[in-house]
Amino acid sequence: MTSTVDPGVVLNLDDVRVTRAGRDLLEHVDLRVGVGEHWALIGPNGAGKTTLLTLCGALGHPSGGTVAVLGRQIGRVELAALRTRIGHVDPRHRMLGDNSVVDVILTGLTGSSDPVPRWQASAAERQHAVDLAASVGLGARVDARWSTLSQGERGRALIARALVSDPALLLLDEPATGLDVAAREHLLDTVDTLRHRHPSMASVTVTHHLEDLPASTTHAMLLRDGRVFASGTADDVLTSELVSGAFDFPLSIERRAGRWVARRA
Repeated sequence: MTSTVDPGVVLNLDDVRVTRAGRDLLEHVDLRVGVGEHWALIGPNGAGKTTLLTLCGALGHPSGGTVAVLGRQIGRVELAALRTRIGHVDPRHRMLGDNSVVDVILTGLTGSSDPVPRWQASAAERQHAVDLAASVGLGARVDARWSTLSQGERGRALIARALVSDPALLLLDEPATGLDVAAREHLLDTVDTLRHRHPSMASVTVTHHLEDLPASTTHAMLLRDGRVFASGTADDVLTSELVSGAFDFPLSIERRAGRWVARRA
């Protein structure tokens, strides 16, 4: 029987296991992300969040189970080509040169940390990068050098970089790391706005802190010790009982104006 690809499914992980040095980092993980859904991966340190995001980004292979990204099964497809349709935002992004904002954004087209020698963006590509800079609040900073940007501006530049290839899937790895409260709020407002502008794009965000989740988050998965503790719609999963269980700590969870707040119970 010929298998068919569901065009409404962006990510499909089935009974996934990842083993390193004889230790299971992930075990029996199932995750199904649909078009336009925005998932949060939450759990304590060592729960397996980063390992799971690596699979979502086609940056690694599972030790067991199957991973399908954008309808293509990992292990049966050339990963580099698949990654061109995945945007990845990592605040720990490292560059060798002190590049301008627009050049940083354009590296999203080449999948490189710095501009590729002898590669030149077309006029349309460069204009697209400039437009993206404006869309994340950096319209007046397109020529500014990386070293002169605040941490919040860098985070927004990296979001524009991830979007420059018009990805079907956006991955955000603790995007609010190192930001003060004002910069975090600006960043999360930017993410909410972009999600509304790109209604078919799906996203997965890794975070330790519920306060770092945008209001547009639709679904959540709680991980504990490499296993799924709970998974489903955000309102069903991000409850005091379930989050307390995942972190093994008494927490009171509230949602205010679309955002979540966690306090000791």
